[in-house]
Amino acid sequence: MSQLPVIVGFGGINPAGRASFHHAYRRLILDKLDQKSRTETLTDLAILTGLATCNEGKYINQSGASCDALELVESLKQQLLDSTLIRRVEKGCFDVEKVMFNKAATLNCGDNSLKFRLRKRQMPQNIPDHWSVTETTPGQFDIEVSGQLEAILPDTKTAPVQSAGQLPSGFQPGKLYQSRNHPKNLQMTVFAASDALSSTGIAFDTIAKHVAPDQIAVYASNSIGQLDDFGFGGLTKFPAIGKRTTSKQMPLGYAQMPADFVNAYILGNVGTTGGALGACATFLYNLRSGVNDIRSGKRKVALIGGSDAPVTPEIIEGFRAMGALAEDKDLLALDGLSKLTDNDYRKACRPFGNNCGFTIGESSQFVLLMSDDLAIELGAEIYGAVPEVFVNADGHKKSISAPGVGNYVTLAKSASLVRKMLGEESLKQRSFVQAHGTSTPQNRVTESHVINETAKAFGIQNWPVAAVKCYLGHSQGTAGGDQLSTSLGTWAYGYIPGIVTTPEFAEDVHQSNLKLSNQHIEVGRTGIDSVLLNSKGFGGNNASAPVLAPHIVKTMLKKRYSQEQLAKYEDKLTVTRQSAQAYDQAAIQGESKPIYLYDNNVLQGEDLQITDRQIKLPGYANPVSLDCDNPFEDMF
Repeated sequence: MSQLPVIVGFGGINPAGRASFHHAYRRLILDKLDQKSRTETLTDLAILTGLATCNEGKYINQSGASCDALELVESLKQQLLDSTLIRRVEKGCFDVEKVMFNKAATLNCGDNSLKFRLRKRQMPQNIPDHWSVTETTPGQFDIEVSGQLEAILPDTKTAPVQSAGQLPSGFQPGKLYQSRNHPKNLQMTVFAASDALSSTGIAFDTIAKHVAPDQIAVYASNSIGQLDDFGFGGLTKFPAIGKRTTSKQMPLGYAQMPADFVNAYILGNVGTTGGALGACATFLYNLRSGVNDIRSGKRKVALIGGSDAPVTPEIIEGFRAMGALAEDKDLLALDGLSKLTDNDYRKACRPFGNNCGFTIGESSQFVLLMSDDLAIELGAEIYGAVPEVFVNADGHKKSISAPGVGNYVTLAKSASLVRKMLGEESLKQRSFVQAHGTSTPQNRVTESHVINETAKAFGIQNWPVAAVKCYLGHSQGTAGGDQLSTSLGTWAYGYIPGIVTTPEFAEDVHQSNLKLSNQHIEVGRTGIDSVLLNSKGFGGNNASAPVLAPHIVKTMLKKRYSQEQLAKYEDKLTVTRQSAQAYDQAAIQGESKPIYLYDNNVLQGEDLQITDRQIKLPGYANPVSLDCDNPFEDMF
């Protein structure tokens, strides 16, 4: 009997704010919220961005005045809205008017000589014959050059791409814990993983006591590593600009480092770990690993995550050189404008509309999966379930970055599984697709064809399609996490977010069987049974995942568990919800901090109790069993 992987917690940070308790989703549909929910989410953003603090339940604004939450958000609402979602790149990321670059130059000294001073590490390996070198002090040299000098001159230029989905203005995760020069990506990881774990309402120590250490898994990564100055970006850039390479830049740049940080500094995990890479499908690849582990019974708990921080001049320039990004000049031409305003930058990403390229975004998202039996035992809140993740490659290709046929397979398999599990009516009437929706002219045609043809094949007449990149931008490998966390909000508030930045859908978009809307679609909290997440990645990395609604999971659990078992579960769930809500309120008031356990309970081999049957680890309630089954018993 397969265990059902259920979602018992989720959290993170993206351009819409904190993901847990649907705050980021709420930001997308803010105008549809009741006053209490709207006030909570805007207050949470005010705390995150440093525009307010809280003292004994009263908020303090930047002027030092005390006020309640409603007064606070009334005074800050527009500023908070302007400092979230896609917008013009802010100086907190980099100065778009002064992007640094080096250019080669030849300086002719003529009859004169040029004098300058270099440190030992700045000296070239092969000193030219026309250099006169004098070591003035140990490690410092005076240089006199006659004739010609080949030089690299620093310069600046205006960035051709000036829009991005950035974290809320002023949010600095590294200030919430001892970040020790961590790359931004890993600072986001610490915040996001902590948020997801705290959202469960069950202390992870409690969860760990109910399972063996090797029944826990962490699968997290990103698609292109940590490429700011504290990671691979500095590693490759510093030597050329005369800065010293540090001992941290190499190890902290690896793309699997989000999982490593969670294991070492948050969970103390000794179970399974890994980080899959699959371009834009990376998050769903990691989700697949966790789902397979729990279904097989090998693991009871899996923390799945991704973290990407690609809003850097170098990464943006790389994608721009590919012709993939929406450049300012193309946005001007698209709308017939002479100048772009802040509002125009907000509409840079237009999935399935007349568009000119995608918009880069940053995000860190984590979800905690649990086997259904453990969730029932612990009284965990169930936000949904992921029965399967389908992955298929594109086959032979002419261009490695061009789309292919694999996505037809992944999406059709997902639709087929939903039909098999929930029935044909449910698939046709109560499902929707969370599209990859990048906002490139190529994607609008190819992905719409995939979704439309799948709808035709399964007899779906009016399939709703969402595309949250219009709000958040494309967070690369974490994009699937953005899709998942925002989809969970539909079951809490009853709206599929509209593709609001697209004024009208392009004529070449295939939509005979689709429902594309630039308005929020009201479906009700139980009006949708499933959502199909879709990712189309560079290189032929395609993934699709059906996610089941919490009301569907509840019905499924009634088939597997007795009334007595479910009654006990409901009693425990009441306590869980109280604890979870306490965390949410603490976060809204700025009282919660990320989990970061540096140099905590570090174990060595001498600390273990090892027999031929088990390994006992200090600090862990249960041992690791060494009683392994022979999977090839029939061959012996």
